[in-house]
Amino acid sequence: MAVGEQNLGELLPVPGLRLATVSAGIKKPGRRDLVLLELAPGSHCVGVFTRNAFCAAPVTVAKASLRAVANRPAYLLVNTGNANAGTGERGLADARRCTGALAEMTGVAPEAVLPFSTGVIGEPLPVQKIIEALPNALQDLRADGWLDAAHGIMTTDTRPKAHSLRFHCDGRDYVMTGIAKGAGMIRPNMATMLSYVATDVAVAPALLQALLSEAAELSFNRITIDGDTSTNDACMLVATGAAGNPLLESTDAPLYHALREALQTLCVELAQGLVRDGEGASKFVTVRVNGGRSEQECLDVAFTIAHSPLVKTALFASDPNWGRLLAAIGRAGLEALDVGRVGVYLNEVLIAENGCRAASYSEEQGVAAMAPEEIVIRIELQRGSATATVWTTDFSYDYVRINAEYRT
Repeated sequence: MAVGEQNLGELLPVPGLRLATVSAGIKKPGRRDLVLLELAPGSHCVGVFTRNAFCAAPVTVAKASLRAVANRPAYLLVNTGNANAGTGERGLADARRCTGALAEMTGVAPEAVLPFSTGVIGEPLPVQKIIEALPNALQDLRADGWLDAAHGIMTTDTRPKAHSLRFHCDGRDYVMTGIAKGAGMIRPNMATMLSYVATDVAVAPALLQALLSEAAELSFNRITIDGDTSTNDACMLVATGAAGNPLLESTDAPLYHALREALQTLCVELAQGLVRDGEGASKFVTVRVNGGRSEQECLDVAFTIAHSPLVKTALFASDPNWGRLLAAIGRAGLEALDVGRVGVYLNEVLIAENGCRAASYSEEQGVAAMAPEEIVIRIELQRGSATATVWTTDFSYDYVRINAEYRT
């Protein structure tokens, strides 16, 4: 299930980038499970990757190759159905066999092909199936392949995540389109998912990397489904330069600010889409913490609430068990927290203040506040001026079923 209606709108082609989505037979017969992105010569590409120590083989290979080609890869190759994680030296060799095969077919250096995988951990990558599907992928490359690609990278997702927008600066029009996948094993520590975003702006790699790192921190690093950071996370940003603008290198340029705003808007849209399609989710929950001494302090409180199984199951049951919120705040690790100053709100209903239930609060108000699909939990710490927001889901029966049956 997923929370809220979905309206992807028009997915705009990004000049200088083509995509193909085909079936390699990794998953169910006929299921499209291999996605290829072709970057025009001169494109720059940057990424943020999982910080999980057991990172997957394709993460290791992609990071090394990206450095080797000075952020100018020619292809991004993505497979679903197999994570190629926990596979040791064989996994590294298998990832390189796939990229090497595509490089030989296209006449580029092996390092110019970046591999990405998602799926079951600990099983050998079906290399031959992937290699045999590559000619079909090369033949299917097209500029309008974004929606197919959004479907092709899905695993336990129930619907694709994709978004496009146009933006303007100094008399020029620019475009940005992105896709993402992820529904479980979601606690970004970047990333937690796969995401591919492209724009036709010409941007220097160093500035592009700074833009992506900041956008990921404010979007993908503000979501959690279950508190688990994947072994395979990657978020890639491509700047094809096809718009013809002078290379963007300065943070003082008006185009920098326009691009920064567009990228952050698109990444938040994709990140929230992941939460809305979280495994078994029936609620989309915003946890907003105000009045902290630092942003990190606010994030500590927000994530402690968002990760609490007791809070998440109460959300699923629409049970205003506010004691679980107080307990989560109290164990978030804040130094010298004055609990008498903390205010707790559910959808603007004040439920706790002065260290106990608010005098104005009634159980009927709490039940009504917990009933909607979309809920805002707001915490007022009243100990500083910092603020932070995190997006999460409830825990349902379906979350347990999906993950209990994941390999069966």
